[in-house]
Amino acid sequence: MTTRRLRGGRVFDPANGVDGEVRDVAMRDGRIVALDPREPVDEEIDASGCIVLAGGIDLHSHIGGGKVNLARLLLPQQECRVCAPGTLATGLRYAEMGYTSVFEPAMAASNARHAHMEMGDVPIVDHGAYVMLGNDELFLELLARGCEPQRLRDYVGWVVHATKALGVKVVNPAGISAFKFNQRRLDVDEPHVHWQVTPRQVVTALARAVHELGLAHPLHIHASNLGAAGNIASTLATMEALEGLPGHLTHVQFHCYGAEGPRKFSSAALALAEALDAHPNCSIDIGQVLFGQTVTASGDTMRQHANAELAHPRKGILGDIECDSGCGVLPFRYREQSYVNALQWSIGLELFLQVRDPWRVVLTTDHPNGAPFTSYPHLMRLLMDKPFRDEQLARLHPEVAAESALKHIARELTLSEIAIMTRAAPARLLGLRDRGHLGPGAAADVAVYREQGDAEAMFSRAAWVFKDGEAVVREGRVVATPVGATHFAEPVFDAGVQRLLDDSTDRPLGVHKRYAVIGHDELCACCNGGRLLPSACAPRSV
Repeated sequence: MTTRRLRGGRVFDPANGVDGEVRDVAMRDGRIVALDPREPVDEEIDASGCIVLAGGIDLHSHIGGGKVNLARLLLPQQECRVCAPGTLATGLRYAEMGYTSVFEPAMAASNARHAHMEMGDVPIVDHGAYVMLGNDELFLELLARGCEPQRLRDYVGWVVHATKALGVKVVNPAGISAFKFNQRRLDVDEPHVHWQVTPRQVVTALARAVHELGLAHPLHIHASNLGAAGNIASTLATMEALEGLPGHLTHVQFHCYGAEGPRKFSSAALALAEALDAHPNCSIDIGQVLFGQTVTASGDTMRQHANAELAHPRKGILGDIECDSGCGVLPFRYREQSYVNALQWSIGLELFLQVRDPWRVVLTTDHPNGAPFTSYPHLMRLLMDKPFRDEQLARLHPEVAAESALKHIARELTLSEIAIMTRAAPARLLGLRDRGHLGPGAAADVAVYREQGDAEAMFSRAAWVFKDGEAVVREGRVVATPVGATHFAEPVFDAGVQRLLDDSTDRPLGVHKRYAVIGHDELCACCNGGRLLPSACAPRSV
């Protein structure tokens, strides 16, 4: 049992009210411990001149599942290494940046085994996934038939249990299914052409089910009309559809567009920031756009089809997945001199800087859709350094540079706010009580950075990173590649719901129910023998 002490670093631990205090951090047996300063240790590390944070937690990053491999197939090798790196490179680069947990946000139920296997092949970082529901034909059929809410809840619980998911994601509610019936648009109160249910009904039903099951993470929502001018109305309507229940709106930059101005495309960042203030039940991640080549990989087949002509280079893949979900993959290059791309960049930063409560905002780029996750250090500098931000703004399309509200925003995020958005807030939103902070008893996931004025340089490469108390990065170099653990939920549900599966004409999850459920032993094997970290769920009532 090795005991380590980080001596004399500036600690930022907002979950425990620590804001830049010089103090020691000690680790023993994979946990943070309180030690007397005089107590002998096996290894003492001089952290003077450094900042010390909990390991980073990426709440939304596409790192596993079939769509990621399709993205890799579409890109030349050099661009693939940057935009959609392989599993080994993904784990190494996250660790070098001081991240210790990453969560796949769009696991198709029928593809769950593959997604777990791919995440299990990513070294060092812990992982988990949110299973996609709300476009599977059985759920829509049950909703259309007026099935009682408790049966819908039990069905959701069974799918989470079967796929070993940590949470539930809805992508373009009912829209992926509607696209298969040749419907090209579906707004929040517009009925599905076949099932005659609306996205509002889907969001309300799923949010209620997730809440009643006691899942720690709220319903993870990719709202209607992604990328469409004027979609702020759909986003605000989706917030209302939650009816006060918890909900997490993801990559909201893509859902925050007005239709004002001569180009009928404008920023609605202030409207969303004000709506978030008025809806304490909601949280968001941003999905920041940054410039350069990337690849967009999404379950939202409807919107990817609409964007197909914008692909760069001009190629792509659209697919149905077992009547369960969809998949659209398009390469894309964000350009500084494109009015739309420049405005997207500005909108994301406006959101970060105008939302008042950092505990309900998570730093993401919707990797790889807005930009590769390796861009996070650059994004942090943009948020922390107004002169640098102004320099970048001046390089953009002249109309955006002249009219953007960003030039009037003086706020610079502090190190404590960065620690909230990249550590403490995602841990809280995921129910990871022993992650995202440095209090005694927490998992010893720790990142140490040499302090410097350039935040991008500082956060690009950590000096030291510890995973469960063991050094995985020393002086900026990866020195160990342990297998990460798997987080998943264990909801309580009525097993009698399986009778609904027997009566269904479609096989749930694309296989006979006898083979649908992933057991603990199989999950462990899928994930290369990594630890299993189940989260018990406490059923709630509405």
